[in-house]
Amino acid sequence: MEEKNDKKLFKSVLKELTQPFIDLAHTSRALFGVNLSYVFEGLAYFGVVGLLAIFFNQYIKLTDVQAGPMVGFLTGGITLAMLILGATVDWVGVRKALLSALSFMLAGRILLTLSPTLGKPGLWGSGHWIAMGGLFGIIIGYGIYQPAAYAAVKKFTTPKTAAMGYAMLYALMNLGGFLPGIISPPIRRGFGITGVFWVYVAVTVLGLATVYFVISKKAVERALKDIADEKGEKESEEDDEMKDMTAKEKMKYYIKNFPLRDARFLFFIFMLIPVQTLFAHNWLTLPQYTSRAFDGFVKNNFEFFVNLNPILIFILTPVVTALTSKKDTYKMMIIGTFVMAVPTFFLALGPSIYTLMAYLIFMTIGEAMWQPRFLQWVAEIAPKNMTGIYMGIGQFPWFLTKVITSLYSGIFLMKFCPSDTPAKMLNTGTMWLIYGFIAISSPIALILAAKWMKKGFKTTA
Repeated sequence: MEEKNDKKLFKSVLKELTQPFIDLAHTSRALFGVNLSYVFEGLAYFGVVGLLAIFFNQYIKLTDVQAGPMVGFLTGGITLAMLILGATVDWVGVRKALLSALSFMLAGRILLTLSPTLGKPGLWGSGHWIAMGGLFGIIIGYGIYQPAAYAAVKKFTTPKTAAMGYAMLYALMNLGGFLPGIISPPIRRGFGITGVFWVYVAVTVLGLATVYFVISKKAVERALKDIADEKGEKESEEDDEMKDMTAKEKMKYYIKNFPLRDARFLFFIFMLIPVQTLFAHNWLTLPQYTSRAFDGFVKNNFEFFVNLNPILIFILTPVVTALTSKKDTYKMMIIGTFVMAVPTFFLALGPSIYTLMAYLIFMTIGEAMWQPRFLQWVAEIAPKNMTGIYMGIGQFPWFLTKVITSLYSGIFLMKFCPSDTPAKMLNTGTMWLIYGFIAISSPIALILAAKWMKKGFKTTA
């Protein structure tokens, strides 16, 4: 009898795990196109960002101090652009928004790659200005692209497939973030950084072709029709209450439904900033920590540990989502942020490959539990025709996180993990203890505010 119960339990868990993947596999060609485009774009974006500071050093002849802000200009500018340009998809539709975004990014990447040839090197030299013009094109494009991609998932999924749809998009972005580590080194050694950048220009063309040919007008219409049939309602990309509105009426609609008017929405997104600092430490602190506080294998292969998070996210996010997709969103946010924050205290015990691996694995599991659910929640509470602007504003705290964390991470490294001090004399445990207390404040605040939040907590528009 007990054996039969065990078999039933195993089958139940297996079905719970595999069914979301099966459901997602039967979704539309349009959604497949969005996912494929996102892999190409993740590869191009993370590939350029990883080499950008060195590019400005070698080709534009900027110092480390001068090159660093160029990376910040791109990453911070993108997040700010989402706030300003996120509404584009609400106005022009998913397909046009994606095509426009990728066109801007293609022009920007071409200009960035050509900047050493077209201009003179040096701070504020013509090459520097041309390179910044290229970055500006990427910023505009990405400011439209990511909100449009999440708006597409909202349009092309049903309540049954939505959670896995958002999870896969987030996982594929991280797969893109892992692939440059494999593709870039041999090309860079043979053709230099500009050679690598030309490969990413070609990848952007592939992404543009994917949107144009795979997410065709017919594919979009078919996807919307299938979704509408499944929901038992009539819907199309153009069939909405804003279709016949004047510009003035549209503006009134936006002001009336603007997310910043919702106190719970504001509290929720801004209270995630403390735990999000751990994302920023992946590139602001982990490279220096693993290369300075360790000897031997970790020190010699620190890039592996720094880039472990993206591939773990790619593997874990769909699995974790499959097992938790039916759980309460707010509860999952509390559990996920808690699981993500707590492993930081492992590093407070001192440098060890075991505590490092435990931190990376458990922190990633926590991220997989809450981050895709957060993006899904923002998209689903957005009123019709406002998904883009909600996604843009939902990303604004991430912009603040990048800025705030970058202001103190260098000071902490100089105090607790300086480059000119032997590994045995470093005090990295105190640094990570402080970071742990910062991160754990997010789930604590969510727990304390649970009663107030749940009174008016939206799960759909």
